[in-house]
Amino acid sequence: MKRFLLALCAFHVSMLVSFAQSWTADNGNGTFTNPLFYDEFSDPDIIRVGDDYYLAGTTMHSVPGLVILHSKDLVNWENVGYCFNRFDFPEDRFSLKNHEEIYGQGIWAPAIRYANGQFYIFSNVNGKGLQCYTSKDIRGPWKHHNMQGNIYDLSVLFDDDGKIYAIHKYGEVHCTELKPDMSGPVEGTDRVIIPEGNGIGEGHHMYKINGMYYLISTDYKPNGRTLCSRSKSIWGPYETITITADETFGYHAAPLTQVPRDVKYRIGEDGTSFGIPAVDKDATACTNIHQGGIVEDQSGQWWALLMMDFHSIGRTVTLAPITWKDGWPMLGLEGNLGRAPRTWLKPNIQSVAAPQQQATPFAPYQRSEDFNGKMLGRVWQWNHNPDDTKWSLKKGRLRLQSMPAEQLMWARNTLTQRVIGPTSVATVELYVQGMKDGDVAGLGNINVPCSWIGVTKDDSRLHLRCFEQAVNDTVTLGIAATDGIIKKVWLRMVGNFDKDRAHYEWSLNGTDFHQMGRAMPLSYQLITFQGSRHALFAFNHKGKQGGYAEFDNFTVVEPKADRSGNIPYGKSFRIINLATGRPAIALEHGLLHDTYATDNSKLTRFRIIDKGQGQVILQCEDGRYVFCAGYGLAGDVRLTTDASKAEVFMWQDYLDREFMLMSMRTHRYVGKSPTTGSPYSMDFAGADPARRNGAVFRWEE
Repeated sequence: MKRFLLALCAFHVSMLVSFAQSWTADNGNGTFTNPLFYDEFSDPDIIRVGDDYYLAGTTMHSVPGLVILHSKDLVNWENVGYCFNRFDFPEDRFSLKNHEEIYGQGIWAPAIRYANGQFYIFSNVNGKGLQCYTSKDIRGPWKHHNMQGNIYDLSVLFDDDGKIYAIHKYGEVHCTELKPDMSGPVEGTDRVIIPEGNGIGEGHHMYKINGMYYLISTDYKPNGRTLCSRSKSIWGPYETITITADETFGYHAAPLTQVPRDVKYRIGEDGTSFGIPAVDKDATACTNIHQGGIVEDQSGQWWALLMMDFHSIGRTVTLAPITWKDGWPMLGLEGNLGRAPRTWLKPNIQSVAAPQQQATPFAPYQRSEDFNGKMLGRVWQWNHNPDDTKWSLKKGRLRLQSMPAEQLMWARNTLTQRVIGPTSVATVELYVQGMKDGDVAGLGNINVPCSWIGVTKDDSRLHLRCFEQAVNDTVTLGIAATDGIIKKVWLRMVGNFDKDRAHYEWSLNGTDFHQMGRAMPLSYQLITFQGSRHALFAFNHKGKQGGYAEFDNFTVVEPKADRSGNIPYGKSFRIINLATGRPAIALEHGLLHDTYATDNSKLTRFRIIDKGQGQVILQCEDGRYVFCAGYGLAGDVRLTTDASKAEVFMWQDYLDREFMLMSMRTHRYVGKSPTTGSPYSMDFAGADPARRNGAVFRWEE
């Protein structure tokens, strides 16, 4: 349906504090908190070269393609470039021409390697086969080798005898030898090394460690699990175990855009033909950490960098310690293998060149952009290959010329960057004086379903318009300025990506903002295989070569990026169990139990004693300390006056005053069953997806 409003909607003013900080996993105290990035980074593959770590990830249909990050400590990362600026294939589908597209395809699941004095990045392009990019410098330039062949979702191993192997395919795992000059596979070498029926999936990562071949892979049936297969020969036979399962860090699956089976969906159609159903908040699905690579740091400690489906943000990366157990690289810590802490100690990396120095935490990207430079910032990517004759950076602004398109998903020269969570506000200034009849320009969300807010020009009149594809709804406002001439408008997207909600706002003065349209549900989806993306766009809906729109001062504000106040140092607080809604109470009998919701007695008040590096002791206001007496589930959480017995916990920050307490002695969590009536114990493996198994708390002053 469409609604045409000539009067202003209800007035809405957004009160924003100027947060310059962007999310980084580094807590600044020797610990890190997952996710490493609070924005999309799919199919991570990791290598170490000397003291340097390199991470490559999927970019699908967006260009520049195949993103590369660099780190010195596995926690703080910087974007150092991409393998290519644009797809060098001539077909229209790579450039969004003539209703041809590669949404959900493009280039994906890379394998990054270093051998023979150079870097290699292997990946697949749908319909084009295996691609390889080589360079002696990680920052490029990169040489493209089109190797073709039916090899995808692969890992590559440069073996000790000089042979190069690709491990690939789903379920039935194949190994194929590659030619050293990267001209293609060696004919006749393809062999099945793990037959179907062994629980193996895809997303392979092959390593040779102490003479043994290890294959890390992921299966999705019935939900995401990470497996390890090992053999003394590249050709097998392999034995396989699961090395991590059900570690969601307390996040349930994202709403997943659904297309009815009897509907042949095409990008850009009426969004009412599909839906965003409610999710089962108790289900793991693919929210758990699964696909990714492993790496050994300079101290000999191994780490896994795995992705998880992270709400409408898409897929992002986590860092987990590995404990070797009976020759298997198990994720997690002794006493709680298969799970991983959300907050843990940073890698104890000592540089070959110099002792480790505590670096100031930093984010991978500079997300805000004033367009004053000669080049776009590295955070930006185009939606398919752009037409470079139709955009420019002029006088401190981004200029996009309008080309024919029915709607946003078909608009060429759409500039995008990933949204950043858990909450963020993106604002841009749009100059409209160059727009012509039929032009549409603004700020959108490239997703399925898509949405946008912008300005349209029809019959010499300007209107503000907000479109939401999910309900095929358009809201339109007539706009006017005090001097009768509109020069620019401010457009804004306010997103809560943990809750999969966003709305748009607009302003004529950059100060007073008005909401337009409803609070929209957001989703993840397997149509474009990407999460939500901010989009700056201009197109002409009347099929014309139109005028142009100019953009300036794109800013991203992240209110929750500063986590320095999330642990209640120096405060007296109650501990509320999310599963029961009841506060914990230190019984005079000596146990930790729960009490009625309004109990605010001294025995429900606690404070923490800082032990450094995110580690704390919990003390009741009556002076007693929390400790665990006994073993496993039968081990009571008790109170003692003996400070030497106090349990040391690693505080697990879950944002919004939510947290868990992980024992540094057992690596298990404090919790209380919401159903049995038992007192607190210290034998919980972690949070469940809905955070209602009794191990996740909220603190109240």
